[in-house]
Amino acid sequence: MRDRLSGSEGRPAPDATGDLERALRARVRGDVGFDVGQRALHTMDASNYRRVPLGVVAPRDAEDTAAALAVCREHQVPVVARGGGTSLAGQATGVGVVLDFTRHMNALVELDPLTRTARVQPGLVLDALRAAAAPHGLTFGADPSTHSRCTLGGMIGNNACGAHSVAWGTTADNLETVRVLGPDGLHVELAAAGRAGLDALARRPGREGELFSGVRELVEGNLALLRTGFPTLPRRISGYPLDQLLPEHGSHLARAFAGSEGTLGVVTEATVRLVPAPAATALVVLGYPDEGAAADAVPGLLSLDPLTVEGMDAGLAALASGGAARNLPAGAAWLFVEVGADTPAEAEAVARRLGARAADGTTGRLVVTDPAHQRQLWRVREEAAGTATRRADGAEAWPGWEDTAVPPERLGDYLRAFRALLREHGLNGAPYGHFGEGCIHVRIDFDLLDEAGLRRFRVFSGELADLVVAHGGSLSGEHGDGLGRSELLHRMYRPELIDLFARYKDLWDPRGTLNPGVLVRPQRLDENLRFVAPPGHPVPVAFGYPHDKGDFAAAVRRCVGVAKCRDTAVTTGVMCPSYRVTGEERHSTRGRARLLHEMLGGDLVRDGWRSTEVLEALDLCLACKGCRSDCPVGVDMATYKAEFLHHHYAGRRRPAAHHSMGQLPRWLWAVGTVAPVAAPVLNALARTPVAALAKRAGGLTPERPVPELARDPFTRWFRRTAGQRRRTGPAVVLWPDTFTTYLRPQVGRAAVRVLEAAGLRVVVPPGPVCCGLTWVTTGQLDTARRVMRRTVEVLRPALAAGLPVVALEPSCGAALRTDLTELLGPEGDAARLAASVRTLAGVLEELAPSWEPPRLDRPAVGQTHCHQHAVLGDAAERRLRARAGLAGELVGGCCGLAGNFGFERGHFRTSVACAEEQLLPAVRAAPRDAVVLADGFSCRTQIAQLTGVRARHLAEVLAASLPDGAG
Repeated sequence: MRDRLSGSEGRPAPDATGDLERALRARVRGDVGFDVGQRALHTMDASNYRRVPLGVVAPRDAEDTAAALAVCREHQVPVVARGGGTSLAGQATGVGVVLDFTRHMNALVELDPLTRTARVQPGLVLDALRAAAAPHGLTFGADPSTHSRCTLGGMIGNNACGAHSVAWGTTADNLETVRVLGPDGLHVELAAAGRAGLDALARRPGREGELFSGVRELVEGNLALLRTGFPTLPRRISGYPLDQLLPEHGSHLARAFAGSEGTLGVVTEATVRLVPAPAATALVVLGYPDEGAAADAVPGLLSLDPLTVEGMDAGLAALASGGAARNLPAGAAWLFVEVGADTPAEAEAVARRLGARAADGTTGRLVVTDPAHQRQLWRVREEAAGTATRRADGAEAWPGWEDTAVPPERLGDYLRAFRALLREHGLNGAPYGHFGEGCIHVRIDFDLLDEAGLRRFRVFSGELADLVVAHGGSLSGEHGDGLGRSELLHRMYRPELIDLFARYKDLWDPRGTLNPGVLVRPQRLDENLRFVAPPGHPVPVAFGYPHDKGDFAAAVRRCVGVAKCRDTAVTTGVMCPSYRVTGEERHSTRGRARLLHEMLGGDLVRDGWRSTEVLEALDLCLACKGCRSDCPVGVDMATYKAEFLHHHYAGRRRPAAHHSMGQLPRWLWAVGTVAPVAAPVLNALARTPVAALAKRAGGLTPERPVPELARDPFTRWFRRTAGQRRRTGPAVVLWPDTFTTYLRPQVGRAAVRVLEAAGLRVVVPPGPVCCGLTWVTTGQLDTARRVMRRTVEVLRPALAAGLPVVALEPSCGAALRTDLTELLGPEGDAARLAASVRTLAGVLEELAPSWEPPRLDRPAVGQTHCHQHAVLGDAAERRLRARAGLAGELVGGCCGLAGNFGFERGHFRTSVACAEEQLLPAVRAAPRDAVVLADGFSCRTQIAQLTGVRARHLAEVLAASLPDGAG
């Protein structure tokens, strides 16, 4: 196979690969992608490993899947089945053809609340199943932290577990039947066969009878080995679960297939069991002096029948986003113990009894009954797979020993021995995980970028495997063995059982084409590591990347593949709007990071900064910065996009929109100098056929009206009315952003009135200023620097006086807070300016805390600007709205206009789809007396253009309700 497909440099021979692609396109109705972009998107999962596939196929149905397998068999090409790509051991990567089931085979076929079962396709996301089951009071018991994007097929492949397996077991425990395609045309449905059923299957003709005859022979010839060769613990995931084939376990063929990691067959449909969801839950958080003490307490807690017992230590809590960790009780390690009941009162009573019984040895206790507070605390735990990849000092940490498991009663001793082993090797990690079942997750700061670090990784892995086995454990307690642990299975299982694994694999896959190198005849655990691709030295870049020591490759490595950006549930978050409306991996934050990773590596994406694959993927990035806050690892794709565009167009002709929209402040400033005369003329022309020609020349979409220019720009009005300004009170600098000044000056005037009503003295900069955002978003970073430097110079006296700078336009405030220092450096006046930026609500809270806003007592609807969500935060705005009697939470998501994005040609449909995802439905459904709020100019423009509704800045709403003469 390798000789046939490989060229002289180990790459696929073009003729053989071309034959394979043509055959697949001729016989498969689904998507077939052999282009560089599709291959690059699927080189990695969420593990340390990277394997470059020949191509990617997204089959339409089981028949399509069979056709793809047949073509691959004929061409002797390996096949890897892939779900959400969140596997942590490398088993969702492959060198042949990757089957992606998330695009088409993602349906909930049937849900039967009477039998409490559901039929699912392999690409169905777990949360979609749970949402469909919830109205019936049901749920799926296994719930890994990636529940919003992991698929049922992937969960079956890895035998995924999750937090609630204490109560409801693993995926295998909840699996009734599974339909499987073999690599040689075999199509079978697996279930609990029993001895008689297995005999009947063995008598079937052809390939099916041959398979099950072999399975029966394997079991009957090794009954003693299968009964004694596996450790007894709740989270034994490593190897094939052949003991499920024993008569006393019902000869359960489906459960023996679970956890096979795509090495035996390809799942096309499954029937899973659902469980009753508790009507109410309460969370008990128990503090302990260290994780060993927390682990020692677990057996006693399990006797109280909790739904789950999760643990984490202070190192992980310190990395948590959103400040949720501040709500934890005293301690250096914590157990999260969830209980359920029929009513909230009963759940609280159970929780308090449990907390009282668990008091011995605790350093603090907290009972949480509020669902929102519970979700906030659970978020700390669920995002750990991402947050744990970076230590508090910025050092990188990696999976590889992500989920060892030991019997719960031995967990404390194991953790202490594990800590000692880390110290012996000079390594660090923050343990967390499913303490109730003895399963520990940890990211360890291996140095996988040099030879010495790789040697230590290998030696440590062997010693830790021995330590796990010595404590009666399993190398994998949840995520499978994959490429990371398969080589070490011989340390856990005796040779006779390893031989049985190989026999079982060969019964299903005689040619070894399904996910080779995994479980049986494994590759070395230090082969195919992802870190060999990017350069080992920093590449010259424009931004500072302060959290990654100026290293763009390290910034890109932040994406470890946990794929929270693929969460399409309606939430209050922002990330990732273009993926949410397209469903394409290349338009997710993870997909774009993968392409940048391959661009830096250069062996697959070979044209570097000139890459068209990266350019096309970044084209629909709205630069919303949502990933900066919503990604557990803090990937900032807006900055990466600006960096890429800066290099991509260096010395080359730029798109017209980069000149029209990227230089918008210059154009508006020029018009603003003669606004009373020019504005009416230009506004009139914008309503004539001339506008269509201008938009075409400027690279703008024809569907959008051009916003009207103000006849009286804000700064002109402010200086003309200077004699009317308040002359007492703390001074604040009101930032005259381009949009407020030239397009919506009434926002600035309203802000002045509100600030002065609160007793503050308002000043504006003495000369033209700009945050440089439009140049940043179009990658014109040299110009952005010059603009920013001039701005800092103009503001130097105000900065020296320590005056706060109030940004009314959230995108400008975010640019000043982040882009400014990342382009000009983290010191001096640039840093002072960044630190001085406040929102309107923030400065009112800080300098006029006793001021009471006018009471409106009306419902409010709208959207928190994505840059405010990501960078500035909106806690002060929430409090101000509440004090003003504006009821209701603003929706999440992105408005879709996003500055220049929604005006550029080719983006209109995506822009509208983003708005329709959350914002526009909320506006249309709002009560007639609702206040429609949108602090961003883009958000207000999108709402007006697509609904005809006028949205207002919070300053406008407050100013309109001030008493006459106020301010």
